Amino acid sequence: MSAAAIVHPADTRSDALRRLASTFVAEGVPEGDARFLMLGVLDLRAIDLALHGQRVLGPGEANRLEVAAQRRLSGEPVARILGAWEFWGLPFRLSPETLVPRPDTETLVEAALASIPDHAAPVRILDLGTGSGCILVALLSALPNATGIGLDRSWGALRTARANARDNGVAERAGFIAGDWCDALGAPFDRVVSNPPYIASPVIAGLDREVREHDPLAALDGGDDGLGAYRRIVGAVSRGLLATGGSLHLEIGYDQAEAVTDLGAATGLRPGGIMRDLAGHARVASFTSTAAAVSA
Repeated sequence: MSAAAIVHPADTRSDALRRLASTFVAEGVPEGDARFLMLGVLDLRAIDLALHGQRVLGPGEANRLEVAAQRRLSGEPVARILGAWEFWGLPFRLSPETLVPRPDTETLVEAALASIPDHAAPVRILDLGTGSGCILVALLSALPNATGIGLDRSWGALRTARANARDNGVAERAGFIAGDWCDALGAPFDRVVSNPPYIASPVIAGLDREVREHDPLAALDGGDDGLGAYRRIVGAVSRGLLATGGSLHLEIGYDQAEAVTDLGAATGLRPGGIMRDLAGHARVASFTSTAAAVSA
């Protein structure tokens, strides 16, 4: 971490951004993080930098930016510093109990939407391990007549998810319930989605520092083989959590496609294929209900 101040009250916005970017690169931090921090900490738009880049920071802005920069250099992710992040083009608050929404998870939203021929239909959605609520809120924003429930074990996460539903105008169609995976639910749903913890316990110690030290462990740890949550979910879904003709969509690790597909098929769910993310990695495993699965 840099000991000397990076930005100063007499700096212009443009000068401060150059100083931040240069320092970040020298310390192995992505250069683009400097811009994200400046825009977020100073509540600016990109056009503000373009049109008013020569405006002097002053003591207050310089201090806020310096504090944020030092936090970033100490290993704290930009999203944690700002307390919010964008997902599916929507703003989401964060809390210590929630993961930072990642672009890869948008693949899960895409898979669920692709399974719904009529986006005006009154679809019932269940989001297991809802966290910040980003998946459910994104789906409800795209499906004007859908309703949904987000379930999570963490009260802190549920408070954050409820606030995000309200901020994004879907609160009247979203409910949030505390529970251990599917234990608190009984009614069938048309679509079940989940980004469960899927990292094998022995691997967590070797994760990047930003993830290991700042993401909630409960949202990462998938048990000894990383498949613990999947077993719970496909088991509950196959016992009637999914309506006849409905579908289940699960975010998976890059090397888990075969294992998760086998788990679902073993319970009577019909595999619906694997969707890949923009990097080409297997990202979502889908299943559809069958008469055998629903009556199991």
